[in-house]
Amino acid sequence: MITRFAPSTTGEAHPGTLLSALLVWLDARQRAGRAILRLEDLDTTRVKTGWATQLFEACAELGLTWDATELQSAHAAAHEAALDQLEAAGRLYPCACSRAARAGRRRAPDGGWAYENTCRGRPLVGGWRAQSEPMRMQLDDARVELVDDGGLDLSQTPAHDMGDPIVRRRDGVIAYQLAVVVDDAAAGITDVIRGRDIAPSTATQVMIQRALGLPTPRYRHHFLLLETDRSGKLSKLHGALPYSQLRARMSAEEILGHLAYVAGLIDLPRPVSASELVLDWSRVPTADTTYAFAR
Repeated sequence: MITRFAPSTTGEAHPGTLLSALLVWLDARQRAGRAILRLEDLDTTRVKTGWATQLFEACAELGLTWDATELQSAHAAAHEAALDQLEAAGRLYPCACSRAARAGRRRAPDGGWAYENTCRGRPLVGGWRAQSEPMRMQLDDARVELVDDGGLDLSQTPAHDMGDPIVRRRDGVIAYQLAVVVDDAAAGITDVIRGRDIAPSTATQVMIQRALGLPTPRYRHHFLLLETDRSGKLSKLHGALPYSQLRARMSAEEILGHLAYVAGLIDLPRPVSASELVLDWSRVPTADTTYAFAR
């Protein structure tokens, strides 16, 4: 059993990120598996080296140590080889559609706008390396039937429900959907545990795995920590409670106790160590949860 915690290093660690880290780490330890920390740092417009360092240090303070640590940016050769394979299979095409052109047409399962595969059939002149436009991958027009380990139905016809995914952005950055598939396969990932916000992407990733001849891991999508923004709308608990602010007010053991409590691992919030926690997925909430951390 090999799993991974794969946060984007585009901001400071926050409770939602650390909740996912805790669940991944505990699942691996209790199943005598390996847990890899993969820092997803491809988005050069948003990534800062300091965020990666801070996240690694936060995990260490909480007692979450990893069997290996990887930088996604170190996998460029594998990402490019996957694009070469997709090009050879006739699956890549340049896309001239703007986000504005898609807005207002049809909602996708992730809440965004579905892409209508408008540019399918456009020729790829000179190969993908010569393109200045975003590159999309033509998916098979087939349905993926999949239920994750938590009972969440991930079934889709992703070519229709989401649309053909971008696999290389206009700025040359390899897009998430392709990078995560290639990286998981290269690391031998057997189990993926991640937040439910990523669940709508799973069927698309399965289709990419099949096109590249890669195995499909087992999936489990856990609940999200939410907060109420200024408009009263619920959103992911992210920037409002950075780890540094929490750490200035409480010990690492107290922070871990709050995370363990909200995850159903202990009955009341109290200082704990990671090594004393026991993960029982039947006790972990399935509904997204709001939680007021002490400020």
